[in-house]
Amino acid sequence: MDDQTGVDMARRKSTIGARARQAGEDGIGTAPPSPYLQRRLAFFDPLDDATMAQLEAQVDWLMQDIGIAFRDDPKALEVWRKAGARIDGDRVRMEAAQVRALCKTAPRQFTQIARNRTRDVVIGGQNQVFAPIYGAPFVRDLQKGRRYGDLDSLEKLIKLTYMHPNLHHGGLVICEPCDVPVSKRHLDMLYLHMTCSDKPHLGAITEQSRAQDSVDMVEIVFGREVMDQQCVIMGNVNTNSPLLVDKVVTQAIETYCSRGQGIVVVPFILSGAMGPVSTAASVTQAMAEALMCCAFSQLIRPGAPFVLGNFLSSMSLKSGAPTFGMPEPILSNYAIGQMARAAGLPLRCGGSLTASKIEDAQAAYESADSMHSTMLAGANFVLHAAGWMEGGLCTGFEKLVMDADRLGGYQKLGAGLDSSPEALAGDAYGEVEPAGHFLGSAHTMRNYQTAFYEPALSDSENVESWEEGGAKDMRQRAYERWTSLLRAYEPPPINAGVKEELQAYVDRRKSEIPDAWY
Repeated sequence: MDDQTGVDMARRKSTIGARARQAGEDGIGTAPPSPYLQRRLAFFDPLDDATMAQLEAQVDWLMQDIGIAFRDDPKALEVWRKAGARIDGDRVRMEAAQVRALCKTAPRQFTQIARNRTRDVVIGGQNQVFAPIYGAPFVRDLQKGRRYGDLDSLEKLIKLTYMHPNLHHGGLVICEPCDVPVSKRHLDMLYLHMTCSDKPHLGAITEQSRAQDSVDMVEIVFGREVMDQQCVIMGNVNTNSPLLVDKVVTQAIETYCSRGQGIVVVPFILSGAMGPVSTAASVTQAMAEALMCCAFSQLIRPGAPFVLGNFLSSMSLKSGAPTFGMPEPILSNYAIGQMARAAGLPLRCGGSLTASKIEDAQAAYESADSMHSTMLAGANFVLHAAGWMEGGLCTGFEKLVMDADRLGGYQKLGAGLDSSPEALAGDAYGEVEPAGHFLGSAHTMRNYQTAFYEPALSDSENVESWEEGGAKDMRQRAYERWTSLLRAYEPPPINAGVKEELQAYVDRRKSEIPDAWY
């Protein structure tokens, strides 16, 4: 290749890159236009038959011989007793075959419909749905630094999640609005999700009355008839590992599943604390806890949507701090994924997890390793896919859009290898001579906007162009990105009568509930 050809190719590459960036300025890039990922890439199933049999046998042993405690909910114990379980105090034991038979009545996949029906998501099967971080009490951004979350921050984060095409689901507690009483903040969170976004979202779970408020409010949006036939909301709840299911879990299941709505149950296990210092043992414990909760959900209402969750983390045995992106939780994702598919249940795993305090190299490495294993494991519902920092204590505004930017690449990966006639580019070989180049070919011109995923926040230009643009690092580019998205935000349409009814419900319930800050 002579010098002039090299210059021409560089110019053409720069022009094509600029056009592609302009076309992908809204962050879509080459991510599928579907509101969720319909995966074609094969799942990574690393366990051989003998290992699977070993692990499944331990799961069965835990359920029928060790048992799971169901505490502080007499109604739950009565449900188990009527189903033939062995009850010893609050310890519940049931034959594994019976537990697994109950779990088979839960759907392998289901649709959670959205207020905007083009944003419906299918959870389970070959589908993957990305949702932001959940539950952080703090927020951080490049301008204001780290601070307690508040209602204004939550509203901004909901709007960003609504606007970003690589986030398919709103979650719920993208940050805790700590300026609102704990007893009432679920009402504000639900109202903001229902009015500032038209993507599907989760409901509250921390008390049964809050779960009931979630169900009642979503019925205002969709109507009783739709809600009787469709999943319109889900609750996401953690067991109290090891081997304990408290009333927060059982009452959330009772509230959501009795109305035919979805429940996600996630054993949160720090190996060495809430589980043994063994990935294999912690995986089987997580499966046993989750399967017992699934069986309970089906005793409440056969066919109620259930998502089996895994949040297994290693920990520093010196300090007790959880660690993320480590090989042990990565292995647990793969193992749980394979076992969840064998059980016929949709799977939830964590996403872009890190212990880092800012968006630095540690955050990038740990988040990439965590998310990549979540992706290959085939998690159908990915909570914490974007925004997670500081072990889940903090939501980063820059981190949210940085992670979401990378999710587009995972969507491209999950779509698998395109081997269509257009992808095989037969006409391009007829056009380009040996030792020529394809940059100007008709095939390239047809496909240059969608051929490769080009992250909106990555800078691939030469150093001179980068310096001329201010030598900005990704954190600065991400700050500019999310602030520009908020400036461009326009609320999705909502029926005025529905909005008024929601506001009236919130006002009434707030007048009935005393302030409580814990």
